[in-house]
Amino acid sequence: MIRFFAQPQDISDGVIQLTTEDAEHIRALRLRPAEQFVVCDSAGTDYICHLGIRGTNTAKISVTSTSLGEPSVMCKVYIAFAKGDRLDYAVQKSVELGAGEIVLFPSERCVSVPGDMSKKTARLQKIALETAKQCGRGRIPEVTAISSFSSAIELASCAALPLFIYEREENRHLKQVLENSGDFHTASIVTGPEGGFESHEAAFALSLGMISVTLGPRILRCETAPVIVLAALMFHTGNL
Repeated sequence: MIRFFAQPQDISDGVIQLTTEDAEHIRALRLRPAEQFVVCDSAGTDYICHLGIRGTNTAKISVTSTSLGEPSVMCKVYIAFAKGDRLDYAVQKSVELGAGEIVLFPSERCVSVPGDMSKKTARLQKIALETAKQCGRGRIPEVTAISSFSSAIELASCAALPLFIYEREENRHLKQVLENSGDFHTASIVTGPEGGFESHEAAFALSLGMISVTLGPRILRCETAPVIVLAALMFHTGNL
């Protein structure tokens, strides 16, 4: 069933005020008055609707239910800036897999850091929105950018399970860490740029309580690593 998102303030008295863009999309699909579609309030509630009064951008609510597309673990994914369309892929797949938030940050070995972060995040936020519609999410994960590596690590370290993916780690494997983690409801995943992390960056992360993790002997691309770790975490917690 086709899905749209609305703001809570646009939902009242059994009616949802659709955006002009969504209303035009519905008209382009030539939905009949009785055909159903889903509107989500971006806070985890789904509304099964049909078209409202002809000539208005409204939807009439038939059924209200809790969104089933949200995982039980709130996982924030911290991804170092990368060149080209690599961030597009990482954001799209992270949203599909259930990331709660995506944070971009600079690292010393980043090949490319955008001059206008707001323009970059706005485009990636649109990718997150379209992906959330497609895969049945109950929320639209926020895509933000942070100006420094240290600030990103300070935020990431606050999670109950703070994972720092480091190519030079030799002892702690992801499977081992997950199996020994116990119950947790928040997690963070920090992955590096094309050239990996500098040793002093890893040392700083560990000093704040991040858990250094290896993904094995193969070096994964910077857009692949966050997706692999997120998939493993969701599988481990029964969300995949």
